Amino acid sequence: MFLAPLVLSFLATVMTPFILGVFYSMTDWTGVKCENFVGLENYAKMFKTNDYIYSHVITAIFTVMNMFLVNALGFALALLCSSKIRGKQAYRMAFFIPNLIGGIVLGYVWQFIFNKVLLSASGGVSMLSDPNLALSSIVIVSAWQYSGYIMMIYYTGLQTVPTDVLEAAQIDGANTLQTMARIKIPMISQTFTVCIFLTLVNSFKQFDLNLAITAGAPSRLVGMGVYHSTEFLALNIYNTVIGKNQYALGQTKAVVFFVLLAAVSLAQVAISKRKEVEM
Repeated sequence: MFLAPLVLSFLATVMTPFILGVFYSMTDWTGVKCENFVGLENYAKMFKTNDYIYSHVITAIFTVMNMFLVNALGFALALLCSSKIRGKQAYRMAFFIPNLIGGIVLGYVWQFIFNKVLLSASGGVSMLSDPNLALSSIVIVSAWQYSGYIMMIYYTGLQTVPTDVLEAAQIDGANTLQTMARIKIPMISQTFTVCIFLTLVNSFKQFDLNLAITAGAPSRLVGMGVYHSTEFLALNIYNTVIGKNQYALGQTKAVVFFVLLAAVSLAQVAISKRKEVEM
């Protein structure tokens, strides 16, 4: 009885739209109506579009870069804030504040910084106009925004490490690096699993910063084709539906996007859980 409102809400807002989405992906849906059932035709058409395949590649590259940088920065900031440094409460608040800013607003602010402030400092060359650097600009902004949130999770995990264990390690002559590698990291392995999962999902479905900072630009020549060098999967789906009015194809991409994200997330959690046992 107590679970009924939650279950009904989940069915109404998640499962029903997902089931309808799978159905629409097999039709010629125009956003208003569907007249014909086309089966797997949209799925076959989807994998023949090179820009969609390129979006998979660029999203995977961004995910790996962002996961590593966000977790490295978050853990480093957590170690800083859990040390004996003065004013660490103010540091925690300052590091967390960027996460409270909306992605679209944050993206436009950083777009101004890249195009105006850093443009003058770099001698007239913007990172956003270089296909090789535009992706790095999104990684920088994403890490700046999200590392404070991940820091709070790591900080909470570090507070669960028993002080008597740390004191025993200090008496035994363990230095800072040995204590971190042999005691702190193994004892908060579950925290690493959570943080890696969150950054993986957040990176894989990145949309707002991608739209606000570059909107997929600049263009890149790959072989005989021209592609948007920073068009991630979520933005590719958005452009398919909103830009090209291909609702059925866009819904097909969204279904595959969900399945792919679920598979990658479950695989990551399984691997991380196995590592926890080894630690």
